[in-house]
Amino acid sequence: MREIKGYDRSIQELLSGGSYGIDFYQREYKWGRKQLQELVDDLTGRFLDSYQPGDASKEVALYGHYFLGSIVVSQNDDVRHIVDGQQRMTSLSILLIFLNNLQKGRDQQVSIQTMIYADDFGEKKFKMDVPERNDCMEALFNETPFNTDGVSESVRNLVARYQDLGELFPDDLQGDALPLFIYWLMRKVKLIEIIAYADEDAYTIFETMNDRGLSLTPTDMLKGYLLANIDNAEKRLEADRRIKKYLGKFAEHGKETDSDFFKAWLRSQYAQKIRERKKDAKPEDFDLIGTEFHRWVRNHASALGLREGNDFHQFVMRDFQFYAGLYLRLLNAAKTRTKGLESVRYNADAGFTLQHHITLASVTPEDDNDTATAKMGVVADFLDSWLNLRFWNYKSNSYSTMSYAVFLVIRSIRGKSLVEVRTILHDQLKKDMEEVDFSRPVHLNQFTSKAIHRQLARFTDWLEQQSGVPGKYEDYIVRSGKNAYEVEHIWANHYDRFADVFDQQRDFDHTRNQIGGLLLLPKKINASLSDLAYVEKQPHYLKANALAQSLHKAFYEKNPGFHQALQKHGLQFKPLEKFGPTEMENRSKLYSELAALIWSPDRLLIEGVT
Repeated sequence: MREIKGYDRSIQELLSGGSYGIDFYQREYKWGRKQLQELVDDLTGRFLDSYQPGDASKEVALYGHYFLGSIVVSQNDDVRHIVDGQQRMTSLSILLIFLNNLQKGRDQQVSIQTMIYADDFGEKKFKMDVPERNDCMEALFNETPFNTDGVSESVRNLVARYQDLGELFPDDLQGDALPLFIYWLMRKVKLIEIIAYADEDAYTIFETMNDRGLSLTPTDMLKGYLLANIDNAEKRLEADRRIKKYLGKFAEHGKETDSDFFKAWLRSQYAQKIRERKKDAKPEDFDLIGTEFHRWVRNHASALGLREGNDFHQFVMRDFQFYAGLYLRLLNAAKTRTKGLESVRYNADAGFTLQHHITLASVTPEDDNDTATAKMGVVADFLDSWLNLRFWNYKSNSYSTMSYAVFLVIRSIRGKSLVEVRTILHDQLKKDMEEVDFSRPVHLNQFTSKAIHRQLARFTDWLEQQSGVPGKYEDYIVRSGKNAYEVEHIWANHYDRFADVFDQQRDFDHTRNQIGGLLLLPKKINASLSDLAYVEKQPHYLKANALAQSLHKAFYEKNPGFHQALQKHGLQFKPLEKFGPTEMENRSKLYSELAALIWSPDRLLIEGVT
């Protein structure tokens, strides 16, 4: 083996040199929303440990550091290839692009473009220089649409994760704190760059770091602790079998499902405090369970009632089994709409990772199956309304933004009866709606596209169900593949057709992207209609779904179910022979009324309503 060198690098130092390549045999960029959210939450949380509102930029020099791990690089002359660490490096690249775009137009901007790309004889050479991704990176950098049809998995994930950042990056860091966060990210976040000067040496290091030995997981350590404290051998064997049974079922849902379960269960039932979002605040129950739940249980055994062998046995045979069974039900409901738990699927599609923490909080081992289901259904409905209310008012639903509010909800409903859970959550929604409601229509942009798609899927499905027709939410929510549905603009992207109405292209674009001017159509149909005028599109809308069909007068003929739904809810749907600015405004108000109906607080008080 030749010389190996390791360097302590800040992100600025790491990206100030040449570009990094990725060999053709490297795997695709595979990070999902969950992994990106964990990265954003870790970074923003650590920044907030030091940040104080009113701090000047120079004070960032005194902030704490954050270690992001190591990367392994094979360097041959001026060419650097990442052997291990491309998932983090790629994610950091799109985060930097996002931050660069977020600070556009501000008086104070931090120069970070040189960490994103180098000027290569007048052309951009991205610091993560992967030829098949460069067109996508260029589009993200310039905030222009990028068509993901026929592209690689890596490129699809790049676009999806960049869109996720619009939802995941905390609102409270998008104001005065933003330049300080960027400085901190550049200078205070560190990695170890391990450089080998021969490919074979780089891969030897990679294999050594990843393939030797199997470390005990937090679940393994918690299991060992619980079993070790059951002094009766027969009971210990019984508890061991019970734990293994559920861990095996969790494994069918993914390798981190067991860890996610323990965090959700323990936080839902036992967390009494959470770290305050201020400088020098210390981690509390909620935070510690999230990072070291096995150690937290050992340190809080007495508070959990774990004093002798029988206590540990009951903890496994009653509490663990009860909540593990509920968690499996929630996991299944998150994939397939389940009667009484429909909103679990909706919240999962919204990417809300704290859902199960709140849902489990309402249930106790004394609840029978029907009561437990009803409680979880009410909580899921509350979350569905809460999340959509926040989205409609451009409030972030990211972990870092929501964790404190989630903790307060958990404490408010923990151990309460079904009637109390309904009342508490209904009152909270009503209180929230004194400040914000659904009256202001939302707009489509690169960061709201996923959420807007979900809104339209829900509107369409709800209209169909209210009309006595089986809703097809599961079809409408699909965003990729041959059976995908796409957001259809009723107005084609032709400013010239509205030049007499709008003085500038940007005014036309803003109005065109109002939610009232949007529908969902199958991908193939959407592509064929994109340039047509409204009168040409209308006949095709009649062959689509209820939301699109409602624009055509023929849909109102011999359709008693639809008319009954309109009369019952007072919705002013009507056919439109033309679709100009007035119709756009009225249709957006109608969508707002639809949102207020679907996500009304009163749904929580009516048994069986989802």
